[in-house]
Amino acid sequence: RPNYPNPFNPTTTISYQLPNEETVSLTIFNINGQVVQRLVQETQSQGAYNVTWDGRDAEGRMMSSGMYLYRLEAGDFVSTRKLILNK
Repeated sequence: RPNYPNPFNPTTTISYQLPNEETVSLTIFNINGQVVQRLVQETQSQGAYNVTWDGRDAEGRMMSSGMYLYRLEAGDFVSTRKLILNK
């Protein structure tokens, strides 16, 4: 499921559901493929999750307007989607 809202300012929520316990990685990248922020990196139980990104990088700096990507990995599942930060 895509993030909402999109475009967003100042926050967006990424939702996902796990059918089983999985090691989950949820990472935000800039358009050049560089890691901006790692939101989740842990084993999570079966269930529904909502993760909010506030448009900041790992050091807490507000990112500029533009397109970003998030990559969700959970077990064998991998999904990459676009996010638009519109300040």
